[in-house]
Amino acid sequence: MTAVNRARPPADFPWWLAVLCLLFITFAAVIATEDLYSQIFLTVAKGLGITVSVALLAFFLACLLGMGIALASLSHMRWLRQSARFYVEVIRGLPILVLLFYIAFVAAPGIVAAYNYLAAPLIEKGLMPSLLVRDFSLLARAVMALTIAYSAFIAEIFRAGIEAIPQGQVEAAKALGLSRFQRFRLIVLPQALRIVFPPLSNDFVSMVKDSSLVSVLGVADITQMAKVYASGSFRFFETYSILAYVYLALTISLSLVLRRFEQKMRSRSV
Repeated sequence: MTAVNRARPPADFPWWLAVLCLLFITFAAVIATEDLYSQIFLTVAKGLGITVSVALLAFFLACLLGMGIALASLSHMRWLRQSARFYVEVIRGLPILVLLFYIAFVAAPGIVAAYNYLAAPLIEKGLMPSLLVRDFSLLARAVMALTIAYSAFIAEIFRAGIEAIPQGQVEAAKALGLSRFQRFRLIVLPQALRIVFPPLSNDFVSMVKDSSLVSVLGVADITQMAKVYASGSFRFFETYSILAYVYLALTISLSLVLRRFEQKMRSRSV
C-alpha cells in the first residue's frame, strides 16, 4: 500500500492550470497567425486600460467605504450601528446592474441638481461654475456605482475580520495605555488584514469581471469595444471568443498572483 501511494503523483498538482496554459498558448497562436483574430484582439485591447482602471479605482474606493461602514457597524452608538446595517442590507439587496442604472440616471442628476441649488449664490457671483448632468461623466457614474455596490459586501468582510481578533489582545493593549486609534492601527488592523485578504482578493477578481457592466452605459471598456465590433461586423463567434479569452487571462493570472501573495502572508505569520 505504501509503495502504491508513493507511486501516485502529488494530489495537489495543478493539472487544471496546465490545461488552461495549453489552451491559452493555442489561442494565442491563432491570434498571432490569423489576421481576423488579430484585428479583433487589437480592437478589444483598446478598452483594456479602462477595464483595469475602473476595477482598481472602484475597488480601492469600495475598500475605504467598506472599512468605514464596518467600523460604524461596530460602534457603541446605536444610531450608527443601525445606519450601517440599513446601508448594507439595502445595497446587498439590489442587483449591481439595477444599482448602476439608478446611480447613472437618478442619483447623478440629483447630485448635480443639489450642487446647483446649494451653490446658487456663489454661481450667480461667478465664484463657482454651474454644472450640467452631462458634466458628470458616465465613467465617473460607473465607478461610483461599483464602489457603492461592493462596499456593502466588503464592509461585512472587514466586520467579520475585526470581530475575529481575540478580545484579550485588545484588552492587553488597553492595559498598556494605547489609545483607541493606536489599538486599532497597531493591534487590530494588521491581524484583520491577514484574515480578510482571501475574501477581499476574491472580491477584487469579481470586480474585474463585473466591470464589464459599465459597457451598458457606453463606457469604452473591453466589453463595449467587443460589442461595437461584433454589431458592425457580425463576427459574433470570433469577437466574443476573444473577449472571453481576455477576461480569462486577466482573472486567472490575477487569481494566481493573489493566491501566491496569500501564501507568503501565511508563511510570514507562522
